[in-house]
Amino acid sequence: MLLLIKLYVDHMDDGHAKVKMNEVEKYIDDTRFAWIGGNEDTSVYYYRIQSPGILIEFDHQRPVATKKLYGSDVHRQHIRAVVRKPNGNDYGKDLLKQHYKEHPHNK
Repeated sequence: MLLLIKLYVDHMDDGHAKVKMNEVEKYIDDTRFAWIGGNEDTSVYYYRIQSPGILIEFDHQRPVATKKLYGSDVHRQHIRAVVRKPNGNDYGKDLLKQHYKEHPHNK
């Protein structure tokens, strides 16, 4: 599992990747792996790796507006991969609220 996580983390700059892998290893006992789908070479599948330090999702998806090309089944032609920090407030962060908290404005 560490090798799989490293495939994602290694896209970061070297220094950031080292820090992230140290964090991943710190929480390895709290790391969970989930898999849905087949296990053949041609299978479609979804997996999720989650710990307090990292969240990785990989998913084969049906591309939008390609039903005539590929039919209605999910296939291996289109994937989605996400790497985030769980509860890291990195998605939908209220930057304006943060700005006003750090830099009060007088009326």
